[in-house]
Amino acid sequence: MADNLFRLDGKVAVVTGGGQGIGEAICRRLAAGGAKVGVFDMNPANAERVATAIGGVPLVGDLTKEADLDRVFGEIVSKAGPVDILVNNAGVASKPGRDVPIWESVREDWEFVMNINVTGLVLCCKAVLPGMISRKYGRIINIASIAGKEGNPKMAPYSASKAAVICLTKSLSKELVGKGDICVNSVAPAVIQTPILDQLNQEQINMMLSKIPLGRTGKPDEVAALVHFLSSSECSFTTGFCFDISGGRATY
Repeated sequence: MADNLFRLDGKVAVVTGGGQGIGEAICRRLAAGGAKVGVFDMNPANAERVATAIGGVPLVGDLTKEADLDRVFGEIVSKAGPVDILVNNAGVASKPGRDVPIWESVREDWEFVMNINVTGLVLCCKAVLPGMISRKYGRIINIASIAGKEGNPKMAPYSASKAAVICLTKSLSKELVGKGDICVNSVAPAVIQTPILDQLNQEQINMMLSKIPLGRTGKPDEVAALVHFLSSSECSFTTGFCFDISGGRATY
Protein backbone atom coordinates (compact mmCIF):
# COMPACT_ATOMS: atom_id res chain seq x y z
CA MET A 1 0.00 0.00 0.00
CA ALA A 2 2.80 2.43 0.84
CA ASP A 3 3.97 2.39 -2.76
CA ASN A 4 0.60 3.80 -3.84
CA LEU A 5 0.49 6.74 -1.45
CA PHE A 6 -0.12 10.06 -3.20
CA ARG A 7 -0.08 8.43 -6.64
CA LEU A 8 -1.65 10.56 -9.38
CA ASP A 9 -1.90 7.99 -12.15
CA GLY A 10 -4.62 8.85 -14.64
CA LYS A 11 -4.92 12.43 -13.37
CA VAL A 12 -4.39 15.54 -15.47
CA ALA A 13 -2.81 18.59 -13.85
CA VAL A 14 -2.20 22.16 -14.98
CA VAL A 15 0.44 24.27 -13.23
CA THR A 16 0.50 27.99 -14.00
CA GLY A 17 3.91 29.59 -14.00
CA GLY A 18 5.23 26.07 -14.48
CA GLY A 19 8.30 27.03 -16.51
CA GLN A 20 10.64 27.88 -13.64
CA GLY A 21 11.10 28.11 -9.88
CA ILE A 22 8.39 26.68 -7.63
CA GLY A 23 6.17 25.98 -10.63
CA GLU A 24 8.81 23.85 -12.33
CA ALA A 25 9.44 21.90 -9.13
CA ILE A 26 5.70 21.25 -8.80
CA CYS A 27 5.45 20.09 -12.42
CA ARG A 28 8.31 17.66 -11.93
CA ARG A 29 6.89 16.34 -8.66
CA LEU A 30 3.35 15.78 -9.99
CA ALA A 31 4.71 14.09 -13.11
CA ALA A 32 6.84 11.81 -10.94
CA GLY A 33 3.63 10.94 -9.08
CA GLY A 34 2.04 9.76 -12.32
CA ALA A 35 0.06 12.82 -13.46
CA LYS A 36 -0.01 14.12 -17.01
CA VAL A 37 1.06 17.74 -16.49
CA GLY A 38 0.26 20.82 -18.53
CA VAL A 39 3.11 23.30 -18.07
CA PHE A 40 1.40 26.69 -18.42
CA ASP A 41 3.80 29.62 -18.82
CA MET A 42 4.07 32.89 -20.73
CA ASN A 43 7.59 31.97 -21.80
CA PRO A 44 7.40 29.42 -24.65
CA ALA A 45 10.98 28.20 -24.18
CA ASN A 46 10.47 27.52 -20.48
CA ALA A 47 7.15 25.77 -21.01
CA GLU A 48 8.65 23.58 -23.74
CA ARG A 49 11.78 22.79 -21.72
CA VAL A 50 9.92 21.60 -18.63
CA ALA A 51 7.21 19.79 -20.58
CA THR A 52 9.82 17.92 -22.62
CA ALA A 53 11.69 16.90 -19.47
CA ILE A 54 8.61 15.41 -17.79
CA GLY A 55 6.64 14.15 -20.78
CA GLY A 56 4.05 16.84 -20.26
CA VAL A 57 2.17 19.31 -22.43
CA PRO A 58 3.55 22.83 -23.00
CA LEU A 59 0.85 25.48 -22.66
CA VAL A 60 1.72 29.04 -23.61
CA GLY A 61 -0.45 32.04 -22.91
CA ASP A 62 -1.39 34.98 -20.71
CA LEU A 63 -3.56 33.90 -17.80
CA THR A 64 -5.12 37.35 -17.57
CA LYS A 65 -6.64 37.02 -21.05
CA GLU A 66 -9.77 34.91 -21.30
CA ALA A 67 -9.19 34.14 -24.99
CA ASP A 68 -5.79 32.69 -24.11
CA LEU A 69 -7.31 30.64 -21.30
CA ASP A 70 -10.02 29.23 -23.58
CA ARG A 71 -7.31 28.11 -26.00
CA VAL A 72 -4.89 26.78 -23.37
CA PHE A 73 -7.44 24.74 -21.42
CA GLY A 74 -8.88 23.48 -24.68
CA GLU A 75 -5.42 22.25 -25.64
CA ILE A 76 -4.84 20.32 -22.43
CA VAL A 77 -8.25 18.68 -22.62
CA SER A 78 -7.73 17.63 -26.24
CA LYS A 79 -4.19 16.33 -25.63
CA ALA A 80 -4.48 14.80 -22.16
CA GLY A 81 -8.07 14.90 -20.91
CA PRO A 82 -10.19 16.86 -18.43
CA VAL A 83 -8.27 18.74 -15.74
CA ASP A 84 -8.35 17.09 -12.32
CA ILE A 85 -5.72 19.24 -10.61
CA LEU A 86 -5.11 22.98 -10.95
CA VAL A 87 -2.11 24.59 -9.26
CA ASN A 88 -2.35 28.38 -9.42
CA ASN A 89 1.31 29.20 -8.97
CA ALA A 90 1.97 32.08 -11.40
CA GLY A 91 2.61 35.39 -9.73
CA VAL A 92 4.71 38.53 -9.58
CA ALA A 93 6.25 40.35 -6.62
CA SER A 94 5.90 43.82 -8.09
CA LYS A 95 5.92 45.79 -11.28
CA PRO A 96 9.61 45.83 -12.28
CA GLY A 97 11.46 48.54 -10.39
CA ARG A 98 8.39 49.53 -8.36
CA ASP A 99 9.10 48.15 -4.87
CA VAL A 100 8.11 51.41 -3.17
CA PRO A 101 6.20 52.47 -0.03
CA ILE A 102 2.48 52.77 -0.53
CA TRP A 103 2.42 56.58 -0.60
CA GLU A 104 4.79 56.54 -3.56
CA SER A 105 2.83 53.90 -5.47
CA VAL A 106 0.62 54.64 -8.44
CA ARG A 107 -2.51 52.91 -9.63
CA GLU A 108 -0.62 50.90 -12.26
CA ASP A 109 1.58 49.33 -9.54
CA TRP A 110 -1.51 47.85 -7.93
CA GLU A 111 -3.28 46.86 -11.10
CA PHE A 112 -0.24 45.07 -12.54
CA VAL A 113 0.14 42.81 -9.48
CA MET A 114 -3.56 42.28 -8.78
CA ASN A 115 -4.35 41.41 -12.38
CA ILE A 116 -1.85 38.55 -12.42
CA ASN A 117 -1.94 37.34 -8.81
CA VAL A 118 -5.69 37.55 -8.20
CA THR A 119 -7.73 38.05 -11.38
CA GLY A 120 -5.69 35.52 -13.36
CA LEU A 121 -6.11 32.97 -10.59
CA VAL A 122 -9.88 33.43 -10.53
CA LEU A 123 -10.11 33.08 -14.31
CA CYS A 124 -8.14 29.82 -14.21
CA CYS A 125 -10.45 28.47 -11.51
CA LYS A 126 -13.48 29.39 -13.63
CA ALA A 127 -11.95 27.54 -16.57
CA VAL A 128 -11.70 24.19 -14.76
CA LEU A 129 -14.49 24.23 -12.20
CA PRO A 130 -17.47 23.34 -14.43
CA GLY A 131 -15.70 20.13 -15.44
CA MET A 132 -14.67 19.31 -11.88
CA ILE A 133 -18.22 19.84 -10.67
CA SER A 134 -19.70 17.67 -13.43
CA ARG A 135 -17.23 14.86 -12.61
CA LYS A 136 -17.55 15.48 -8.86
CA TYR A 137 -13.78 15.48 -8.37
CA GLY A 138 -11.02 18.05 -8.33
CA ARG A 139 -8.10 19.56 -6.49
CA ILE A 140 -7.18 23.24 -6.62
CA ILE A 141 -4.05 24.52 -4.90
CA ASN A 142 -3.40 28.25 -4.77
CA ILE A 143 0.12 29.45 -4.04
CA ALA A 144 -0.18 32.41 -1.67
CA SER A 145 2.61 33.79 0.54
CA ILE A 146 3.43 34.46 4.15
CA ALA A 147 3.30 38.12 3.07
CA GLY A 148 -0.46 37.62 2.70
CA LYS A 149 -0.67 37.01 6.45
CA GLU A 150 1.89 39.43 7.81
CA GLY A 151 2.44 42.08 5.13
CA ASN A 152 5.91 42.99 3.90
CA PRO A 153 7.12 46.61 3.71
CA LYS A 154 7.45 48.07 0.23
CA MET A 155 5.43 45.10 -1.03
CA ALA A 156 1.90 46.32 -0.35
CA PRO A 157 0.39 45.24 -3.69
CA TYR A 158 1.97 41.78 -3.40
CA SER A 159 0.99 41.35 0.26
CA ALA A 160 -2.58 42.46 -0.41
CA SER A 161 -2.85 40.17 -3.45
CA LYS A 162 -1.70 37.14 -1.47
CA ALA A 163 -4.13 37.93 1.35
CA ALA A 164 -6.81 37.93 -1.34
CA VAL A 165 -5.62 34.51 -2.55
CA ILE A 166 -5.92 33.06 0.95
CA CYS A 167 -9.46 34.39 1.42
CA LEU A 168 -10.54 33.46 -2.11
CA THR A 169 -9.46 29.91 -1.32
CA LYS A 170 -11.67 29.85 1.76
CA SER A 171 -14.67 31.29 -0.09
CA LEU A 172 -14.34 28.92 -3.04
CA SER A 173 -13.98 25.87 -0.81
CA LYS A 174 -17.28 26.71 0.88
CA GLU A 175 -19.05 27.27 -2.44
CA LEU A 176 -18.02 23.78 -3.53
CA VAL A 177 -19.36 21.94 -0.49
CA GLY A 178 -21.80 19.24 -1.59
CA LYS A 179 -20.57 19.23 -5.19
CA GLY A 180 -18.37 16.17 -4.87
CA ASP A 181 -14.84 15.40 -3.77
CA ILE A 182 -13.41 18.82 -4.66
CA CYS A 183 -10.87 20.33 -2.29
CA VAL A 184 -9.38 23.81 -2.51
CA ASN A 185 -6.39 24.78 -0.40
CA SER A 186 -3.66 27.39 -0.39
CA VAL A 187 0.02 27.31 0.48
CA ALA A 188 1.86 30.25 2.07
CA PRO A 189 5.61 29.99 1.56
CA ALA A 190 8.12 32.30 3.15
CA VAL A 191 11.03 33.35 0.96
CA ILE A 192 11.93 30.54 -1.45
CA GLN A 193 15.10 30.46 -3.55
CA THR A 194 13.61 31.17 -6.98
CA PRO A 195 14.04 33.72 -9.79
CA ILE A 196 11.29 35.89 -8.25
CA LEU A 197 13.95 37.08 -5.80
CA ASP A 198 15.54 38.89 -8.74
CA GLN A 199 12.64 41.35 -8.51
CA LEU A 200 13.62 42.31 -4.95
CA ASN A 201 16.57 44.21 -3.54
CA GLN A 202 18.96 42.61 -1.05
CA GLU A 203 17.58 44.72 1.82
CA GLN A 204 14.12 43.18 1.34
CA ILE A 205 15.55 39.67 1.08
CA ASN A 206 17.61 40.13 4.25
CA MET A 207 14.55 41.45 6.08
CA MET A 208 12.53 38.36 5.13
CA LEU A 209 15.34 35.97 6.06
CA SER A 210 15.70 37.61 9.47
CA LYS A 211 12.15 36.54 10.32
CA ILE A 212 12.69 32.84 9.56
CA PRO A 213 13.72 30.81 12.65
CA LEU A 214 15.36 28.13 10.51
CA GLY A 215 17.59 30.86 9.12
CA ARG A 216 17.49 29.99 5.42
CA THR A 217 15.40 30.28 2.30
CA GLY A 218 13.09 27.43 1.43
CA LYS A 219 13.66 25.17 -1.54
CA PRO A 220 11.22 24.77 -4.44
CA ASP A 221 11.21 20.99 -3.91
CA GLU A 222 9.98 21.49 -0.35
CA VAL A 223 6.96 23.44 -1.58
CA ALA A 224 6.36 20.85 -4.32
CA ALA A 225 6.22 18.04 -1.75
CA LEU A 226 3.39 19.78 0.11
CA VAL A 227 1.53 20.54 -3.12
CA HIS A 228 1.85 16.86 -4.10
CA PHE A 229 -0.15 15.80 -1.04
CA LEU A 230 -2.76 18.51 -1.60
CA SER A 231 -3.12 17.33 -5.21
CA SER A 232 -3.77 13.73 -4.23
CA SER A 233 -6.92 11.81 -3.42
CA GLU A 234 -5.56 11.34 0.13
CA CYS A 235 -6.28 15.02 0.70
CA SER A 236 -10.00 14.43 1.05
CA PHE A 237 -10.97 15.96 4.41
CA THR A 238 -8.96 19.18 4.21
CA THR A 239 -10.32 22.13 2.27
CA GLY A 240 -10.27 25.89 2.65
CA PHE A 241 -7.05 25.76 4.63
CA CYS A 242 -3.83 27.73 4.23
CA PHE A 243 -0.70 25.65 4.81
CA ASP A 244 2.36 27.58 5.97
CA ILE A 245 5.73 26.49 4.64
CA SER A 246 7.78 29.20 6.24
CA GLY A 247 10.67 27.73 8.22
CA GLY A 248 8.81 28.57 11.42
CA ARG A 249 8.12 32.22 10.56
CA ALA A 250 4.39 31.70 11.09
CA THR A 251 2.39 28.86 12.59
CA TYR A 252 -1.15 30.19 12.25
